[in-house]
Amino acid sequence: MAWIPEWLAIVLLGIIEGVTEFLPVSSTGHLLVAERWLPRQTDLFNIVIQTGAVVAVLPLFRERLRSVFTFTEAGRAYAAKVAVAFVITAVGGFALDKAGFRLPEELLPIAVALLVGGVLFLGIERVVAARQSAGRTLHDDVSWGIAVAVGVGQLLAAVFPGTSRSGSTILIMLLLGLSRVAATEFTFLVGIPTIMAGGGYKILKALKGGTIDGENWPMVGLGFAVSALVSFVVVKWLLRYVQTHTFAAFGWYRIALGLVLFGIMAFD
Repeated sequence: MAWIPEWLAIVLLGIIEGVTEFLPVSSTGHLLVAERWLPRQTDLFNIVIQTGAVVAVLPLFRERLRSVFTFTEAGRAYAAKVAVAFVITAVGGFALDKAGFRLPEELLPIAVALLVGGVLFLGIERVVAARQSAGRTLHDDVSWGIAVAVGVGQLLAAVFPGTSRSGSTILIMLLLGLSRVAATEFTFLVGIPTIMAGGGYKILKALKGGTIDGENWPMVGLGFAVSALVSFVVVKWLLRYVQTHTFAAFGWYRIALGLVLFGIMAFD
């Protein structure tokens, strides 16, 4: 859509990133789809607005971060588990990058991942409901096994666009018996160092490769600001939402969007 002003395209992409980064619906998948109709941006632009979405949520976890930085026993244990999940993802992501892995940009893998993830959300929520009906309560304690599983789940999302980093990790944690609130908080907190480290690494590569000079920084700054503002509002809402709701609505959304993408491919 060449007729769309550049600033409006940037605002739309910032909104999409801010809304989808932490919701279990895949920000990468949504951005890849959006860029089929909006002016395509550089990888650096996508990295910076993703970082904006992450930085914005830090104030929402003041209590948890305070417990970590004041070195309480519970805070140290929690931080160590976040670190384990992050290291697994970082090592795996670095290996993928060195192997030359690149995300596929076709609609088919995105549509499949969205559809499969949606079905899994509905299925796992049924499993959770059955467990609760049988008197088994969800717990809030993130175990070392859950931390390892989350690291692996993030790698899965990195390989398959449309899977969703938060979606895959939340599914794993629900299946392992963690409560929705605890799973949401942990996946958000693991995502902060994961996304910022990945973004920093790619920015360094861009600096070394000399591809950063031609960047339109005012537009990058606009995308960063929009993404940050929208992300803050969305995450604040989601943290309240999961206290009284299941993730079933996100499952249905993923299924609907996956079917829409299959329809687009059929008539493309």
